[in-house]
Amino acid sequence: MASSEPTNEAELGDNIRRLNRRLGEAHPAPQADAPAAEPIAREAPKARGRVRPRVARRASQIASLARQRASSPRQFLFALLPIVLIIAGYLYVTGGSVMSTDNAYVQADMVNVSTDVSGIVSEIDVKENQKVSVGDVLFKLDDKAFRLALDKANAQLGAAKNDLLAAQANYRNMQAQIEQAQADITYYQTTFNRQQTLAANSFASQAAFDDARHNLQVAQQKLASLNQQLAGLSASLNGTPDAPVESYPRYKEQLAARDEAQRQLDHATVRAPINGIVTKVPSLQPGQYLAASTSALAVVATDHVWVQANPKETELTYVRPGQKATVEVDSYPGVDWTGTVESISPASSSSFSLLPAENSSGNWVKVVQRIPLRVRIENQPGKPELRVGMSVQLYVDTGHPRGLPEPIARWLHLSSS
Repeated sequence: MASSEPTNEAELGDNIRRLNRRLGEAHPAPQADAPAAEPIAREAPKARGRVRPRVARRASQIASLARQRASSPRQFLFALLPIVLIIAGYLYVTGGSVMSTDNAYVQADMVNVSTDVSGIVSEIDVKENQKVSVGDVLFKLDDKAFRLALDKANAQLGAAKNDLLAAQANYRNMQAQIEQAQADITYYQTTFNRQQTLAANSFASQAAFDDARHNLQVAQQKLASLNQQLAGLSASLNGTPDAPVESYPRYKEQLAARDEAQRQLDHATVRAPINGIVTKVPSLQPGQYLAASTSALAVVATDHVWVQANPKETELTYVRPGQKATVEVDSYPGVDWTGTVESISPASSSSFSLLPAENSSGNWVKVVQRIPLRVRIENQPGKPELRVGMSVQLYVDTGHPRGLPEPIARWLHLSSS
């Protein structure tokens, strides 16, 4: 009997089909012809009596085998369930060390290029989405007015220099006049003393004595006037009449004016402030009047890119600057970038809004805040180019696993103590 049991599902199916066939032979369908069916009807009980015990035994064997095969996977699953639970518990306790967020985007330095001088755009030297380096010419303004202003400033600087040189020459001339006046005073003082002695002895007339006294007084007044003029010249020369012309305030003032005119002329040619890609070029056209401080176009940096993430405050429990991060960009599936947490904002994003939340009001509703997080990306050769605004999936390895749930950990702690 054991050797006749089916050994696989195919044999089991064959046995079931043979059993159905025997049952059909044992119970044939009734015929329309009644006289011909009467002999079969008389023989049917005998046939059923011979076939039914064997069919019942075979059906019992097949049902028993089916129950055995059905119970084997169930027993295996029941035996596997504890193992699965243990593995799942281990993965839960040791996992959770990676903080992830999809509220993250690629950012880069962006400069809105403008001029600090007004003028008419005469030339545009770049195209939309063109790569530029520091110092490359972006566009130019009509520089005729700036060149005229520079020529005028140079002329005024030269005039100031000549005036200072003339003032120094006048100062030296005044010094010579003072020396001559001092010599005259000495002469007139001697003459006065002589006439005074002769007049006292009645050897000179009173007129000669008065002339000598008058000449002495005139010489003294002239010396005083020359000294005042010399002081004025010295003040105009900043008290240092022998210093170089370039050190005087008047010269420095004109030099600054000349430098300002030169600066405005230089700024009439606008150059790229950073390495990057220039954009918004079509908004600028030749012949357009561009006022000072008006944004003309923009340059987006390509060598300084980072990720600006905004995770929830509950996700930052173990995140620290310096931790390693992995960046996945939606535009490039399967490509990863490595990075480092550079900094964490000291305040939530809503704290810098124009109308911050009034948490002290009566209708306050708690809202989980988001804290800006900055991740520095390590640019690697061969990777696709990152563009500002691309959506990012950020993963930060905090190195801190989830651990046991707090109630279980507390219970274990109490049990051990």
